[in-house]
Amino acid sequence: MDDVTAAKILINLLDLTSLNEDDNNTRIEKLCQRAQTPYGNVAAVCVYPQFIPVARDCLKDTGIKIATVVNFPRGGTNFEKMQLDIKTALTQGADEIDAVLPYKNFLSGDLETCQNFFTTIKSELNPRKNPLKIIIESGEYPNSGTIAAATRFCIDNGASFIKTSTGKTSVSATPEAANIILETIASGRRNVGFKASGGIKTTAEAKKYLTLANAIMGYKWISPKNLRIGASSLLDDLLNTIKQGY
Repeated sequence: MDDVTAAKILINLLDLTSLNEDDNNTRIEKLCQRAQTPYGNVAAVCVYPQFIPVARDCLKDTGIKIATVVNFPRGGTNFEKMQLDIKTALTQGADEIDAVLPYKNFLSGDLETCQNFFTTIKSELNPRKNPLKIIIESGEYPNSGTIAAATRFCIDNGASFIKTSTGKTSVSATPEAANIILETIASGRRNVGFKASGGIKTTAEAKKYLTLANAIMGYKWISPKNLRIGASSLLDDLLNTIKQGY
């Protein structure tokens, strides 16, 4: 696949993201404007919960989904707050929830806490209506076996997507982790999606994940329903790639 073709596909798979501590309404408005490109709209805009109303107003009638984050970025165990955050986000107009698995608990073998995490989420959210993207924070795992185990655990507990990273740790998305996650999805329920996120800035980097998904899941699987790339600065490079190709 040539880079121009890949870039056009990737725009439609992009979760255009702004998760900065100094975000403000103006920045989010500009993000939403950027999300609508001459080559099609991105799949979703991902913002902190307090900016959902701004995004909702800016994206009205565009078909672009609004995603937000909860239990972010550390994947803690304050599930009461997480429950309230989900309830508020959905009320304000969020379409998708990106939630951080309590991965430190998972890695220590505390599966009961991780089970409570999912129980709490599903008390407020129906994954069939509002996709639930679970961030496993793959860069914090010691080996491929634990990444695969976390992926299976999340799938078994109703995750709609398995997402690599928050982008807030030293190691974010990697093709190696993506390969493990995709292979695990392929060996089980293929209706679960995959999202690579964190540190993906160029067409060449994003294309690696598109190529992996194509090789493991097949071309027909690739759509915003199944595959997302989360990034803040990738869109500019995708647009430049397309312009340079003409």
